[in-house]
Amino acid sequence: MDQKPEVTPAELEMLGYVSQHHPVTVRRATEHFSVTSGWARTTVLTLMERLRQKGYLTRTKVDGVNCYSPTAPRTELLRGLILRFVQKALGGSLSPLMAYLGTDAELSDAELEELKQIVQKLEGQRGQQDFEHDEPR
Repeated sequence: MDQKPEVTPAELEMLGYVSQHHPVTVRRATEHFSVTSGWARTTVLTLMERLRQKGYLTRTKVDGVNCYSPTAPRTELLRGLILRFVQKALGGSLSPLMAYLGTDAELSDAELEELKQIVQKLEGQRGQQDFEHDEPR
């Protein structure tokens, strides 16, 4: 995955909205963010253009109106942002995140089940790696 520039909290909020509702016009985003965040059209346009310049959004003209879409699927965008968060904010260690999940996070039953499946998958991968290392060459 290529390294894209950091995003601000406001840009992250915009990126989340666009990735869920694309293609999005500035007007549509302004209607949403004027209610949820109090942002004016100029703020919305500035954020969308910054994200485009940073490589997170694309802009295409449809019937004379600019429409913005993410450059990658939402899961891929989130994976990259989480990776950078872990590297930068947590020093590359998942321990603080795991401690949070174990003590402070309020996980739904579905999220807990998803987390269990992830752990099982990781254990399976680790078991496969151990098996490959034990094989004679």
